[in-house]
Amino acid sequence: MRRLILIIGGARSGKSDFALSLAKDISSGGDVLFVATARALDDEMKERIEAHKASRPASWTTLEEPMAVGEALQKVSLPEVVVIDCITMLVSNLLLAGKEGEPFDAAMSRLKTELDSLLDAYRRSDSTWIIVTNEVGLGVVPAYRLGRLYRDMLGHANKILADEADSVLLMVAGIPVDVKRIRWDYDRPGGNAGRPG
Repeated sequence: MRRLILIIGGARSGKSDFALSLAKDISSGGDVLFVATARALDDEMKERIEAHKASRPASWTTLEEPMAVGEALQKVSLPEVVVIDCITMLVSNLLLAGKEGEPFDAAMSRLKTELDSLLDAYRRSDSTWIIVTNEVGLGVVPAYRLGRLYRDMLGHANKILADEADSVLLMVAGIPVDVKRIRWDYDRPGGNAGRPG
């Protein structure tokens, strides 16, 4: 049964670990498609990506797509569970794909196209989607234009995804806090996740 779970939180709050545990629990050991949006632009990022890969079961399929994620997902057969980690990097990639000093509307247009395609792929599927993203709106206003634009784009994306989601979980120090729940109970991996609540 199709459903969307949005996991949001600050940096190092446990989002990815919880998403992996949840996917393992819901899939009951079956295949999971993991969609990675990060780009290995330097050695430190390469190390982070390798560590992420090592934390996933070898049986899972990985799709590396820094942009056009929805378009890519509409071209493949989807298993019971899809994990997208993360929207934070996807929005960064979209922002940096533009020309320096481009109007805000141009960047937002790219974001709208990306989200429309992503949600269209979700609505066409029968899978459980677990989407990871960062909350960047709780701090100070960035002092530079690119930072403000990024914050606004990610905040907009998060609102659209949260509106579509059946469940939204805010990660705080590794603990999931229920923000929104429509039909399902995801209190903890290994518990009653994936069963009607």
